[in-house]
Amino acid sequence: MTITILGLGYGDPRALTLEANEVLHQAREIFLRTREHPTIASLPPHLIVHSFDHLYESLDDLDAVYTAIADAILERAARADVLYAVPGHPLFGETSVQRILTRAHAQNIPTRLIVGTSFVDAVCLALELDPLARGLQIADATDLARQHFPRLDADQPALVAQVYSRAVASDCKLTLLMLYPPDHPITRVDAAGTALQKIRVQPLAEIDHADDFGLLTVLYVPPLARPSGFSALGEVVAHLRAPEGCPWDRAQTHQSLRKDFLEECYEVLDALDRNDIPHLREELGDLMLHIFLQAQIAAESGEFLLTDVIADITAKLIRRHPHVFGDVQVSGTREIIANWERIKQAEQNNAPHPARLPRALPALARAQKIARRNKVKVTARDVQTAAAKLARAKNRERALGHVLFALAAYAADKQIDAESALRAVVVED
Repeated sequence: MTITILGLGYGDPRALTLEANEVLHQAREIFLRTREHPTIASLPPHLIVHSFDHLYESLDDLDAVYTAIADAILERAARADVLYAVPGHPLFGETSVQRILTRAHAQNIPTRLIVGTSFVDAVCLALELDPLARGLQIADATDLARQHFPRLDADQPALVAQVYSRAVASDCKLTLLMLYPPDHPITRVDAAGTALQKIRVQPLAEIDHADDFGLLTVLYVPPLARPSGFSALGEVVAHLRAPEGCPWDRAQTHQSLRKDFLEECYEVLDALDRNDIPHLREELGDLMLHIFLQAQIAAESGEFLLTDVIADITAKLIRRHPHVFGDVQVSGTREIIANWERIKQAEQNNAPHPARLPRALPALARAQKIARRNKVKVTARDVQTAAAKLARAKNRERALGHVLFALAAYAADKQIDAESALRAVVVED
């Protein structure tokens, strides 16, 4: 028995391929993922039509719907040939199709795919957009709505498909606002390529101010006005280091950049101390430049890639937040910190070399880390005792060091950052 999966195109019956028309006229019955598609009204009248629309109402989530559809199609295929039809192209955003194909291949059930003209073709035609020249990205609205940060390159255009409700549009807006400004112009395209096609442009902040959304609603997100993505910065840095680039940048090494890197860190701290947000924005950019330069030098030497850096920190954050990304239950911040330290300790125990405290750390910060690592407990009386010895000490410098360490350890025990506490009273405006 064979499973045939057919794409119904973007909505205009004239967009059906010759192959699709031939199969539709030869078939006796057809199973539809949904009847909510303009082409359904033009199906051959002799067809016995079944749909899975009822599953969207009876099941709790889309994952369950797609699983139920796959179950039904595979069960039918055990007895007879099956024709299953979906909107657009069968491989464009069709989770049910992927599940059917995976299970059919595992069970050695023959499959046949019949292409359909996708919504991408229709939207690009409506907007006169060359997807190849512009590096077009495609996102599913449901996936985008679930993301906390959009998996998009802001320097490339994007299509967000199947914005089927105001709620989904609102969630997509909140995600996109993490990457694009509120006034970024978004082009909304409805029923692209059909007689009902409608195009309108509105600011990102207003894309959820309407109620007339549907399965054929697509958002076109243009690139930002100036290069703003990681890839843009990566290209500039790589160009500076290229043979035709800048002699100064080409001459830099990991070590030669060390002093400037440290200086940029202090510039960021200064902006934070002053609560100077415009200055902070600039200094974070300078610090990011150094990160990209270090990664570029490493890539050229075959040491590691920028993607390795991002992959490592991403994995570490997920690993150290099991209460967010796993099933660990916590009662509050204190337990979160305890879990973090326990996971960190396990990582260090499994590491080939023990973790060392950075030598470049300011002395107070280093003292606090030593106190925390060794679980040093210092009371106010201990600090007073250390201070009392200072006046009669022969080596006052060493005695003062003991006082400062006692203060740093005491601050660590009280969850006070000694470095910040000192800076708060000595930094001038």
